[in-house]
Amino acid sequence: MIGYCFCGSFCTVGKSVGVLRTLAAEGNAVLPIMNESVYETDTRFGKAKDTVKSVEDICKKPVIHTIVDAEPLGPEISLDMLVVAPCTGNTLAKLAAGITDSPVTMAVKAQLRCNRPVVIALATNDALSANLKNIGLLMSRKNIYFVPMKQDDPEKKPHSLVCDFDMLKSTMVCAFAGRQIMPIF
Repeated sequence: MIGYCFCGSFCTVGKSVGVLRTLAAEGNAVLPIMNESVYETDTRFGKAKDTVKSVEDICKKPVIHTIVDAEPLGPEISLDMLVVAPCTGNTLAKLAAGITDSPVTMAVKAQLRCNRPVVIALATNDALSANLKNIGLLMSRKNIYFVPMKQDDPEKKPHSLVCDFDMLKSTMVCAFAGRQIMPIF
């Protein structure tokens, strides 16, 4: 089973839902996990309840959206892989610092505790500034794999990076084999 996590990069949630739909259509069992911000927050990109319904319809499972519900992941609920798509800079920083204060960070902690792969699909406006050190730190950790990424708007957002959602499935295949897809940038 694949765990599929959503963080609050709201402008990329729609692309991530598209990848999730493809994974489920291919016959993969997928367990959806959302940080509370995605589960509860309406934005200009859509209503939270619509996103939750869409994800639950695709996965045919309720969304895990609390730390308590995410805690059994790992030892009790075994996941072959965990995907964080999109992964915000905030979540990335917490993962780098070992902070577990959300359903997604709890899921990642549980997955890594069991030495299983975690795929990070980054989408953040501070990747090339405050979070650059966290990218480097996580790249050096075992069982963490990054989806290739690029600057989405170098002129207006010079520190921003967003993953190539078209490369998410390929990154997952490589992660299952224990290797990082290249090039990353």
